[in-house]
Amino acid sequence: MDFSHSPRTTELSACLWEFMRDHVFPAESALGHNHGESTDPTEAKLLTALTDEARRQGLWNLFLPSVSGLSTIEYAPLAEISGWSPVLAPRAMNCAAPDSGNMEILHMFGTEDQRTRWLNPLLDGTIRSAFAMTEPDVASSDATNISTSITRDGDDYIINGRKWWITGVADTACEIFIVMGKTDPTAPRHRQQSMILVPHDTPGVRIVRRLPIFGYWDRQGHSEIVFDNARVPAANILAGEGEGFAIAQARLGPGRVHHAMRAIGMAERALALMVERAGSRTAFGSLLLDQGVVRDLIARSRVEIDQARLLVLHTAWLIDTYGAQKATTEIAAIKIAAPDVATKVIDRAIEIFGAAGVSDDFPLAYFYASARTLRIVDGPDAVHRRTIARQEIRRKRPY
Repeated sequence: MDFSHSPRTTELSACLWEFMRDHVFPAESALGHNHGESTDPTEAKLLTALTDEARRQGLWNLFLPSVSGLSTIEYAPLAEISGWSPVLAPRAMNCAAPDSGNMEILHMFGTEDQRTRWLNPLLDGTIRSAFAMTEPDVASSDATNISTSITRDGDDYIINGRKWWITGVADTACEIFIVMGKTDPTAPRHRQQSMILVPHDTPGVRIVRRLPIFGYWDRQGHSEIVFDNARVPAANILAGEGEGFAIAQARLGPGRVHHAMRAIGMAERALALMVERAGSRTAFGSLLLDQGVVRDLIARSRVEIDQARLLVLHTAWLIDTYGAQKATTEIAAIKIAAPDVATKVIDRAIEIFGAAGVSDDFPLAYFYASARTLRIVDGPDAVHRRTIARQEIRRKRPY
């Protein structure tokens, strides 16, 4: 098995590290941990400068194979690098969720008109989007539970329901929602759901509130939304009625590789900060770095990060080689493993930093909130353990 990067990945990795050092890390103090929606024109200029520079350097839309020419395994190391600054770098490169997943959906399932109207501006970075699936009144870890209704009415569909934890809604550039709901509650269980495009300014769409994550109010926001007789043209349906569950599953394969590698990037930065801090602080007559308990934390972190990375890269290779349907166990496994490792490593770094680790003076507190949240988004750990166990029970044994 060849573990070397392709020439293109090697070239882009070097370029991306230069971009991170020269532009992203210096901007973090102003943009990286902003807790609320900002109208500061200086911040807007900084963000625009980052996106312009990323575009100039060819670091734009790298996640989408049809645009970048990169396979899943070629893009994975680049996603890891961006994870060193998980707020700014993916956004600067137009590779941030939920836009990346929504662009994949539109690319795979959108009509020519839908791609022209929504995909092209998203690829160009002139608008942003949101993906509305999770609901407050049902256990949304089982996507078949969703109760939002999408009802045909002549040449239109009418949407009624309530969604929450919908990322991206608070961004002033958010113009389109991909909404998952039920078009036929009497159909077979996995054919009841559909997805439909709902413009942000549609009458009947109401943003109820923004939701913090562990007290962090990030710039793009996570919101609760009500759809009250929101009416959109029937042409806004994606791939036809009953295709919603299949679309959701198609969206999650490569996207989980992106999430996992960014989580590993966060873990790598936490480990780097841990080593740097331990090498600069003295306690009980010696550097923290020279104390056995600290070295144990460092060593365990290195082993766990490398194990998780190998699992994710193997999954990316399976997706590229055999398709996501042949890698369901591995896709579920990386969704568990990478955020779990990131949470552990970040927690160890916080231990070394002490009170400073839970402050806003360093990125560790935000990293921890982000990594822990990743263990819930796109399905909680328990759901993926259930999937893996089911596959394992069915596995044929060689004896």
